[in-house]
Amino acid sequence: MSPRRASSAPPALVAMSADGSAPLHVRIYGALREAIIAGRLAPGTRVPALRVLAAELGVSRNTVRSALAQLRAEGYVAARERSGTFVAAALPDRALATPSAPGSARAPGEVRSPGLSRRGAELARLSAAGAEYAPGRDGSAPRAFRTGVPALDAFPWPLWARLAGARTRRGAAALGDYDAAAGFGPLRAAIAAHVAAARGTTCTARQVIVTSGAQQGLALLARLLLDPGDAVWMEDPGYPRARAVFAAAGARVVPVAVDGDGIDVAQGVARAPGARLAYVTPSHQYPTGAVLSASRRLALLQWAADAGAWVVEDDYDSTYRYASRPLACLHGLDGGGRVIYLGTFSKTLFPSLRLGYLIVPPALADAFAAARGALDWHSATLPQAVLADFIDGGHYARHVRRMRMLYAERRDAVLDEAARCLGERLRLGAGDAGMHLVGHLAPGGDDRALSARLLAAGVEAPALSAFAVHPAGPGGLLLGYAAFAPPVLRAAVRQLAAVLDQQGSAPRTVRD
Repeated sequence: MSPRRASSAPPALVAMSADGSAPLHVRIYGALREAIIAGRLAPGTRVPALRVLAAELGVSRNTVRSALAQLRAEGYVAARERSGTFVAAALPDRALATPSAPGSARAPGEVRSPGLSRRGAELARLSAAGAEYAPGRDGSAPRAFRTGVPALDAFPWPLWARLAGARTRRGAAALGDYDAAAGFGPLRAAIAAHVAAARGTTCTARQVIVTSGAQQGLALLARLLLDPGDAVWMEDPGYPRARAVFAAAGARVVPVAVDGDGIDVAQGVARAPGARLAYVTPSHQYPTGAVLSASRRLALLQWAADAGAWVVEDDYDSTYRYASRPLACLHGLDGGGRVIYLGTFSKTLFPSLRLGYLIVPPALADAFAAARGALDWHSATLPQAVLADFIDGGHYARHVRRMRMLYAERRDAVLDEAARCLGERLRLGAGDAGMHLVGHLAPGGDDRALSARLLAAGVEAPALSAFAVHPAGPGGLLLGYAAFAPPVLRAAVRQLAAVLDQQGSAPRTVRD
């Protein structure tokens, strides 16, 4: 009888994890598997015998036997009759890994990702972060002149907390269950009543689809109304996140110029007469602040009717007008059911609420509700219920009125300080609406370079040209004022003037 063959693997290569929470056989299995994958136990190597491993590790043979059985089941080792157990020639980890290109080396155990889909890659590439500073990206409070942030310091947080407490006390169990995909019924009814009173349009609660912010509303629109290759009119300059959503859906985004009367409808017809959809911000164009003229509103609706196209009206901050009453929305002029209204509470209440809504034609209501449910079922019910109470109790309308006066005061602080410090180097419009001002540089001014220098100095003022596919005219800066007290805004204007001084601009004019 021939002597037993010794293992070709030093027992010292097998070291158990120090994690004492796992069973012994699992720890031994993991140690052997790691040694095999790392190459310390090479293919064809004979694994130490049961008694040897058991003696070295201080465990029973049955414990080692269980670990080896798991390795055999997974294909890391193979038993040869009357010869012992050997490391498999072809390991399962290597079979699953994608082969590397010739000459490319990968670390042991490294797995190559299969990568994004074409749509996913497009969505990642078209991130809007380049044009808008990401709110709170470093955990700090907003810095002037960050855009899109309301006056969080003036929100009635105690009232909101009382409404939330009352809702929880009287109906916590009902609010804890799943809800309708289209949104909490009382909130949909409250929104329908609100737009009738405040925005000059009418709809039923069934037409209201509650979304997790306006961005989800855009994603729903793109999924339901667009096929790859469809043309979409996009204001230029315009809202980058909308452009990203449509491009990621495979649409062909057609930039259409914006002037003092809003989107140039004639140019859109010339460039893409058969477009499937037009995205517009008619009451307060983002970012220029232009108002779509009456003649162009009618022309846009006529084109949509003739082309069988949809018009998406993003009414993001039109409630804030300081020289007149808020303008009636485009949806209220639409007699053909071509306009889909997109609203949000991020600008009027607070962004982290993440509640917005769509108003869709009756024929599309069921389809949108079904698609909304397929994405993430529904938004959280308790915030919806609290918001419904906030609107129904008259608190929402009162809050908007208070913010309109507060924002007018904060806007005036920027205009006054700019007149003292900036002169003609940055010409600010009157800013009759919205939550930001647009300041235009002299011809030839580099707004992106100036924006970068301001950011380094602690002032956030996005460059106007960053919002455009085809920048035209003088560059400019967006100066958001809603979130900041007048002293903060005045100091930021002075910092802006100092940065302009440092880059060698002409001497400033100071008004006494």
